[in-house]
Amino acid sequence: MKKTEHTECPLQTSKVLLSIGDALEAVSGKWRIKIIAVLLDEPKRFREISLLINNITDRMLSIELKKLEINLLVKRTSKYSSQADYELTEHGRSLKPLIVELMSWGEMHREKIIESGI
Repeated sequence: MKKTEHTECPLQTSKVLLSIGDALEAVSGKWRIKIIAVLLDEPKRFREISLLINNITDRMLSIELKKLEINLLVKRTSKYSSQADYELTEHGRSLKPLIVELMSWGEMHREKIIESGI
């Protein structure tokens, strides 16, 4: 007997879509994932982060670090009043598997695009 009723796909529930939206809000944009990736191994100073991420302005880096702090992904610790280190929180470090997967997919995608000649 063939089932004719529509069964809802679990990925289309409003709770799942809300969770995806929350995740994207926390890490979206051109810079946030890159900042998190730079901080995966160890804390860094503002200038170090700025130098490692090509083309980010100091103003934009400051804005994005504040947003990452608000989302409890990064914490700022001051050794002296003029020097601060930025490091991932435990919550921020939980993104490592996602970032590693994203990096792998990005490499595969770049190769595919280059191979296609587009």
